[in-house]
Amino acid sequence: MTGGRTETNSPAGFADNLSRSYYFDVPTMTRSKRMQPVQHVARGREREAMDRLGQSQQQLNAQLAKLEQLRGYREQYAADFAASGGTGLDATRLRDYRVFLSRLGEAVRQQEAVVARYQSQHEQARQQWVESRSHSQAIDKVVSRYREQEQRQQEKREQREQDERSLRPPPK
Repeated sequence: MTGGRTETNSPAGFADNLSRSYYFDVPTMTRSKRMQPVQHVARGREREAMDRLGQSQQQLNAQLAKLEQLRGYREQYAADFAASGGTGLDATRLRDYRVFLSRLGEAVRQQEAVVARYQSQHEQARQQWVESRSHSQAIDKVVSRYREQEQRQQEKREQREQDERSLRPPPK
């Protein structure tokens, strides 16, 4: 027995000595500090979800632009056809004109379906971001509450120490 500790050569005694030194010699980490890695991960996931949302918005905007371009082509083509009044067009050209207009209409419908898919994906990305943001904010609140509690405990500890010092008789 040395220094008030019993020393054993057994593995259990060694582990017991290690655990005592861990609990008594090493200051414990505050709850707010223990939560920092969790907070960091949550913020990272929120940023990733925000990035995916931004990418989704860009992709949706690109598909919407394609749709508007196709609609513009169709409208312009139809307006040109109406302006010409079909004058000077033989039956073959008239048929080709109508077939092309029909193809443009089909391309618009297909692009509308693509836009609908991208809108759905964008809404999913938005919902994932909202969920990750809520989770991150909840963790931030917990950490903030822990810090406030730790600050109050520190203030109480300091007040108690100050009160104890004031009760001691002055040194002679």
